[in-house]
Amino acid sequence: MRLSALIGIFALITATCSWETQAMAADGLITIKSAFGPEDTMKRLEAEVKAKGLTVFAHVDHAAGAAAVGLPLRPTDLIIFGNARGGTPLMQQAQTIGIDLPLKALVWQDEQGATFLSYNDPAYLAGRHGVGEPAKAAITAMTGALHAIATKATAP
Repeated sequence: MRLSALIGIFALITATCSWETQAMAADGLITIKSAFGPEDTMKRLEAEVKAKGLTVFAHVDHAAGAAAVGLPLRPTDLIIFGNARGGTPLMQQAQTIGIDLPLKALVWQDEQGATFLSYNDPAYLAGRHGVGEPAKAAITAMTGALHAIATKATAP
């Protein structure tokens, strides 16, 4: 293996391991570990969403729903939010992206008691629905806003 390839792999591993927000991504899902418990993380998330001028459309408390039918579920709370100014340009390019809009974020707790915040990567959604170049500015803005909201909600 070439030295330049090894250096590149080392740099990638170093960058991944030192990513301050401890984010992980899989199939367009961005997950960030929170420094707070589930309830505080959701409160902080909702406050940040509103501070950015976005509308909170709904909360879905999956754990409460599970409890209502006698099933256990660790804290798992979904918030649905957004605004027409951000989402409409995407739907003008590909109406099917409306299945993934408005935006959603999930606050959940794992088996070890750690809390995470997960949301869909707007660039992944754009690719999934074939959103073209005219909506690139909207995707970039949405990506930046989601990253800022998630970071503020999860970091001390």
